[in-house]
Amino acid sequence: MKKKYLAGAMIMATIITGCGNAATIATEEVPAAEASVEATVEEAAEASVAEAASEDTSEEAVPEGIQEAINQETSYSEEASEASSEETREATAEIGDLVLPKYTALRTDEAGVIERITYTTYDYAGDEHEYTKEANVYLPYGYSEDKKYNVIYLMHGIGGDEDEWGMNKSTSRVKAIMDNLAYYGDIEGFIVVTPNGKSIDVGNSTGNATDSFYRFGKELRNDLIPYIESHYSTYADYDENGYDMSASRDHRAMAGLSMGGMQTINIGIGECLDLFSYFGAFSAAPTSNGAAKTAATIDASEYEVHYFYNICGIQDRVAYGAASAAAKTIPVLSKKLVEGENYMWQELPGQHDFKIWYLGFYNFAQLVFK
Repeated sequence: MKKKYLAGAMIMATIITGCGNAATIATEEVPAAEASVEATVEEAAEASVAEAASEDTSEEAVPEGIQEAINQETSYSEEASEASSEETREATAEIGDLVLPKYTALRTDEAGVIERITYTTYDYAGDEHEYTKEANVYLPYGYSEDKKYNVIYLMHGIGGDEDEWGMNKSTSRVKAIMDNLAYYGDIEGFIVVTPNGKSIDVGNSTGNATDSFYRFGKELRNDLIPYIESHYSTYADYDENGYDMSASRDHRAMAGLSMGGMQTINIGIGECLDLFSYFGAFSAAPTSNGAAKTAATIDASEYEVHYFYNICGIQDRVAYGAASAAAKTIPVLSKKLVEGENYMWQELPGQHDFKIWYLGFYNFAQLVFK
């Protein structure tokens, strides 16, 4: 227990990248206000490291800030509700502050399925030895190899794994949202993948778990995406001898909650713009890159960002300051992001929990692949 939480504290305060093909960032001056916000976040992160380092290494030692984040992250969950037989079959979903009840109903007709997969990867936080990981894959109703599908890679938080979004059960709220958005005609069904975002062979690694969230870019590029594109019908022209992954970037999205939001910003945008064109950060964690750095990355890239969506609860003591510093001012800093066109910052009353994150997923699912 102590190692898990101590590593978590250090993870939240260390920025290490890992996708391999990081974009070259043009040097530009950071506005004073932006620099001030980023400095405050950096100081807080350094304080977290100091606190973690000074903690008693007994089994019960858990840094207060990290424990609060985990407690809030796991304090609330929802499953699919009972379906109403009176709902008219029409598209009524909107981007807003509420998930309409009919979109959380458990569908027994025209419902997608969830599969559990295993794939080969490497201990990127350690000596890179080979091992096997698991992930969950949602396939929309009527999935067929004769059709091509878009894919979202949906990431978990610091206290979770591939099952945190509930994609290990048929009553998953994510599954219900996807089933209903497709059933009512709001979206064209697509694939959702929930992996374990820690690239470390737990218990068998020679490396440091601190790196594991930040090393995930290598696994994403080298192992997970190729597995998905070799086993499912996507827009990629997969070839085991190598293929142009950037050719199908318009059909991939990356999103996540808390640390998964950080991974979306730091890895998805920061390192893998050639792989993804849609991004969703839900209550992005304190080690997320600042807005000036992300704006510079986007503006220097040859690849366009089709949409960058952000959401955070105003009462979120864990992430609001960091998420704001990471994304709230970015349209002012980037010539490629325009509010209302390919960018959205959404804040509303709420904490660091799934009430915000399910809403974030619901909204993001309506914005992608348009």
